[in-house]
Amino acid sequence: MVVSFLPGTRPAPADVARAQSDKAARERLIERFTPFVLRATTRTVGRYVRLGEDDEVSVALMAFNEAIDRFDPDRSGNFLPFAETVIKRRLIDHYRREGQRREIPLSSLQTEDGDPEPQLPLEAEAAITAHRELTAQEERREEILRYQKALSAFGIHFADLVRIAPRHRDARAAATEVAALVARRKELRQHLLERGSLPMRQLEEEVALSRKTLERHRKFIVAVAVALCGDYPYLHSYFRTGGDD
Repeated sequence: MVVSFLPGTRPAPADVARAQSDKAARERLIERFTPFVLRATTRTVGRYVRLGEDDEVSVALMAFNEAIDRFDPDRSGNFLPFAETVIKRRLIDHYRREGQRREIPLSSLQTEDGDPEPQLPLEAEAAITAHRELTAQEERREEILRYQKALSAFGIHFADLVRIAPRHRDARAAATEVAALVARRKELRQHLLERGSLPMRQLEEEVALSRKTLERHRKFIVAVAVALCGDYPYLHSYFRTGGDD
C-alpha cells in the first residue's frame, strides 16, 4: 500500500512530465515529496530513518529521481504508487549489494497486467530481514562495548558477569529487583553513579535481603543497575527476563 497523503498533494502527470525535462521542476518535485520518500523508506526497512544520517534515505531519494525518469502515466497509473515501488526495489538492491547478491531489474517493477505495485517476492523479503538482523547484531555489539567501558569504572569486567551472577533463579531475580530499585530511585541512582558504590544503608531499609546477601551479590547488582541506568535497550530486555538459567 502506498504511503497516504492529503488530497491535492499527489503530483499531476503534467508535474512529473515537466520534471522529466526541466531540472528546476525536478528539484522542486523531489523537495516537495521528500517526506513521502522518508515515510516510504521507513515502511520498507521497518525502522525510522533520518535525512543526512541513514544510507537508505540516499538510496531512496535516488530511486525517487529514477522513478521520475521512468514514469509513464499510460502504463504506470498514479506516480506515487510507482515511485514507492521503485524505492522498495532499490532498497532491496542496496541490501543485496551488501550481501553480494544480484539486483532486481527495473522490468520486474511491472506485473503482466500493469499493476504498478506488485507484492515483494519472498527472496526480497528475506533480503530485508537479513539486513535487519545484521543491523541488530551491529547495534548489540556497539552497545556491549559501551557497557564494558561503563562497567570498568566500577572495577567490573564484562567477562565476569556469568561468574558473579547468582546461580539460582530466585536469588538472581531478587538481586535484579534490587538493581532495578537502584536505577529507578533518583537518590539511590545518584549514589551509585556519583560515588561508585551501592547505597547499602538505604538498601537494607528498603529491601528484604540481608546485608550479607547484598554484599555477596554486590558486583552483580552494580552491573545490572549500571545497565538499567544507561541507554542499553538490548541489555534492558535481557535483564527484564532474568537472563538464562
